[in-house]
Amino acid sequence: MSVVSVLTLVRGRYEHLVNLMHGLARQTRLPDELVIAYMQPEPHPDLPIMPFPVHHLHVQGEPMPLARARNQAAAFARHAKLIFLDVDCIPSPTLVESYCRALNEKEGLYLGEVLYLPAKSVNETLDYTRLDQLGQVHPARPRIPDAGTRAEPDPGSLWGLSFALHKDSYRKAGGMDETYQGYGGEETDFAWRLARTGLPVFWVANARAYHQHHRLFAPPYQHFEHILRNAEYFHHQWGRWCMEYWLGQFRDAGLVDWHEDADSIQILRYPTRQDIANAELPPSALYS
Repeated sequence: MSVVSVLTLVRGRYEHLVNLMHGLARQTRLPDELVIAYMQPEPHPDLPIMPFPVHHLHVQGEPMPLARARNQAAAFARHAKLIFLDVDCIPSPTLVESYCRALNEKEGLYLGEVLYLPAKSVNETLDYTRLDQLGQVHPARPRIPDAGTRAEPDPGSLWGLSFALHKDSYRKAGGMDETYQGYGGEETDFAWRLARTGLPVFWVANARAYHQHHRLFAPPYQHFEHILRNAEYFHHQWGRWCMEYWLGQFRDAGLVDWHEDADSIQILRYPTRQDIANAELPPSALYS
C-alpha cells in the first residue's frame, strides 16, 4: 500500500496551520500522517482533530533552523513518501493524491503549483472556488501541466512551499545542509544536492496549494546578515551564487559591494530600523 507523510514546519502562524490541517482533512486521498516540526518551545494548543495521525516534533536551534527542522521531520516520518508543505499553504483537495500518483510512477523531485492569496481570503469553510478566483500565480513560476507531469531541467526551480519526493531520495542526497542558518539558501542547496544524485525534477498537475497572506518585506532587510552568510556559503559549495535578486537589491541600495563574478560580498553598511520599516510592502502585495 502506498503510504505518505505530510511534513510542515511551524514558528507562530497558528491560524495558518489550522487552515492547512483543514485542507488536509478534505483531501481526496488522505495523508497517512502529518508531522508538525515546531521551531518554538511548545506545540500550538487546541488544534483541530484530524482523521489521520498527527505527530508533534520539537526542533531546537536558533535562528530559524529550517534545514535541521526538515531533516528531523523527514527522519521522524513513518512512511516512504514525503510531501513537504509550508505552514502558509492550504492544499487543494487533490494535492496528496496527485503527488502520490506521481511518486508511484517514478522517483523524482515533484513540484506543485502555488497560488498567492490576498489578505482575508480564507473563510472557515475553505471555499476552493473563491481561492481559485483570488489566488495569483507568481510571475517567476512556469505554467503547470494540465495533466500528469512535465520535466523541469533546472533543479533550482525548487521552492520550499510545496514539494514531494521519496524518503530514500532525501537520504541519498544527505538531507539538507544544516550549516545554513536563518533565511535563505538551504532549499536551493538541497536542489543541487538532489541533482548531484541524478534525481530528475518534475512539475505536477493538480497539486495546487494556496499561499496564505502574511507581512512582506522587499528587500528583506530583516534577514540581511543571514542572506549574506548563506549566499557566501552557497557560493563556496557550488561556485555560483543563489539569491542573486536580493543581493542585487542590497547592492543597489548601497549596502554591499557585490557582482555575479565576485567571490565574496563586501558589506558597506547595515540596514537601519528605518530601512526595514520602509521595506514593508502594503497589504495588497501578494509576494515579494
